This record gives sequence, structure tokens and C-alpha cells, in this order.
Amino acid sequence: MLEPGVLTLAATPIGNPLDASVRLMRALGEADLLAAEDTRRLARLVAALEVETTGRIISYHEHNEAERTEVLLEALEDGRRVLIVTDAGMPAVSDPGFRAVRAATEAGYPVTVIPGPSAVLTALAASGIAPDRFTFEGFPPRREGRRANALEPLGEEQRTMVFFESPRRTAATLAAMAEAFGRDRGAAVARELTKTHEEIIRGGLGELADWAESTEVLGEIVIVVAGAEPVAKNAEDLVEEVLARAAAGERLKTAAKELARTSPGVGASELYDLAVRRRE
Repeated sequence: MLEPGVLTLAATPIGNPLDASVRLMRALGEADLLAAEDTRRLARLVAALEVETTGRIISYHEHNEAERTEVLLEALEDGRRVLIVTDAGMPAVSDPGFRAVRAATEAGYPVTVIPGPSAVLTALAASGIAPDRFTFEGFPPRREGRRANALEPLGEEQRTMVFFESPRRTAATLAAMAEAFGRDRGAAVARELTKTHEEIIRGGLGELADWAESTEVLGEIVIVVAGAEPVAKNAEDLVEEVLARAAAGERLKTAAKELARTSPGVGASELYDLAVRRRE
């Protein structure tokens, strides 16, 4: 049950309304104030779920967050049960909600979450790319120069990377990724997840960029990109870093041990001895 004076964020289905949780359905019916990214999308969802809402419904999106957050805080102060939902997935994750969470916590109001569907995790699980360590990068910048600058430092990222993208920019973004990460870097494009026309296309970034350029990309898009392969280093490659850490105040032996621990094939004693000789 929703608690009075508590801000609740609820994940909504990313495509198939049958993925709605029982808690979400109850929360929609119990909320005194329901803030929705798109009230029309909310109306379609509650109709599909056969849920009757009795609370006040307001729009809450990127263009009115600042103004509407004050409305949410006033409702919390009055002891109302406040619920935030977005068009799909979890509020605050590349969607409205973070501003409200920060404001509520700063004002001392409790915040809770009703978990549920996630486009990030759904695409990651289905991609066939290592899911054990990953980073969520959200939407790349829209402009070509800014997008290239944002992708360039990710070229050496060893964790799997997950991006959101608009269908009309998917081809350009995949081409930029192929340029930044290499055409052979493994990736997957997931579209229309959990919907009737769900599709996951896997291949190298160059191959996917060619695919996107030659077809009309439709639907909600998630791009999963494999991380960079670790570059093997030897003691000679690491000795300058050991000396730099020692110059910054770390014990030479500790620095050598820590770097050797994360560098397969490099022994701590070997690295330490080399650093001592280099420093003499």
C-alpha cells in the first residue's frame, strides 16, 4: 500500500502491459496525486490494466519538472500519497523523476520505489554480450561533434556499455561508435522490446551501422556495446606509474603490489625491484 507523505517512483511496462506488477496496479488506484510523463500514455496503460484511478493526475515531464516538483512537495506536506510514473521503465533513469527525488529527500520526505521492467536490463540480458560488468551511458549527444567527443574516451572502457537512442539517430550513432570503438567491436541493437515486433540485431558495429543506414529504423532503441579487450602490460609498462604513485606519497612497495594485482603476468617483486633500480 502507498504510504501518506511518501514519494513513490513506479516502473511501468516498456512495451507489454502484461509486465505490470501487482504493486504498480495497486499504486495507480491508491495514489492521491499521480504525476505522469504523458497523461495520455497513462490513460492507455490504466485502461489496458483495467485499473481505476481516483487521485488527481498531472503531467510531469522535462519541460515542467521544476514547476511541478513544487506541487509534489506541497502534496507530500499535506500527507498525500504521491506517485510518479513515466512512459516506460523507471522514473529518474533517462526520464523525469530525479529532480523530485532530490527535492523530496532534501525536504525530509521518504522516497520509495516500486521496481519493474527495465529496457537496460532486458536488452543487456538478450544481447549475448557479457553482462557481468556494465555501464549505462544514456542517450549520446545529438550533435555530431559532441557525440564524437563523448564516445572517444569510452574507447578503452572494458565494461559492457548500454545506450539509449532515438530511431532517427540510430544510424548516425552506430557509425560514430564504429569510428570510435572499431567496426569489429561486438554490439547489439534491441528495438521494440517486449512488444509484438521485438527485434534484436547482433554483429560488429560496422555491420550494424550498415544495417541501420539501409533500413528504416523504428521503435524504441537500446544499443549494447561490448567493452574493450584488456591490453596486456608488462613490468616496463607499469614502472612509471609505480614511481608516480610513490612520488604522490604512496609507499613504493604498496604501489607495486596494487598495480601487479590488477596486471596478470606481472609480479609485485619484479615490479618493485624495477622501480627501485629506475629511481636510483
